[in-house]
Amino acid sequence: MALHFTENGGLSLTIHAIVIHRPIPLRMSPARSAGHTARPPDFSSQAFRAALGMFATGVTIVTARTVEGALVGLTASSFNSVSLQPPLVLWSLSRTAGSMATFSNGRHYAINVLAADQQALAERFAMRGTDRWAGVGFTEGVSGAPLLDGAVASFECFNRSQYAEGDHIIFVGEVERCRHRPNAPPLLYHGGRFYTEHPL
Repeated sequence: MALHFTENGGLSLTIHAIVIHRPIPLRMSPARSAGHTARPPDFSSQAFRAALGMFATGVTIVTARTVEGALVGLTASSFNSVSLQPPLVLWSLSRTAGSMATFSNGRHYAINVLAADQQALAERFAMRGTDRWAGVGFTEGVSGAPLLDGAVASFECFNRSQYAEGDHIIFVGEVERCRHRPNAPPLLYHGGRFYTEHPL
């Protein structure tokens, strides 16, 4: 906590220790604000997942450290650019993820874009009940988030904002540092399968 003098000579008390970080709800569109709603879906969750899988993506592992310094990381394909000025990127995490508290309350994280030869790493960081970090090489980022050896690119991010939508939290990170390996082939994901080279 801290005491501050006010303009009229009084004192104000600011307590920093009890600040609670909660996701910011997305602003509703004008259509939704006017009371309009979407039609009920005419497809199953399985059909929706299969249709989404037709969009080919790269694969990332998002990394951070807990307050106690423990390593945290998970595989994510929900990564995208947002802005060049300021440099912003986004990714999303299930509300029920065990690492939600670490990512929602932490100040920094890193997004590591995997190389074509890192499929085993992607699979390991998507599994539960295993030591994801055993034998994994990394360096410390400027703010402590792990940067994985061999990644084709990495983005060291300040935890700028979070938005609650559906069953996920959308994280927007402000990129403080980034690096990449020119001409290094990325790992791809499409239709529920990994690819090192995608057939045209």
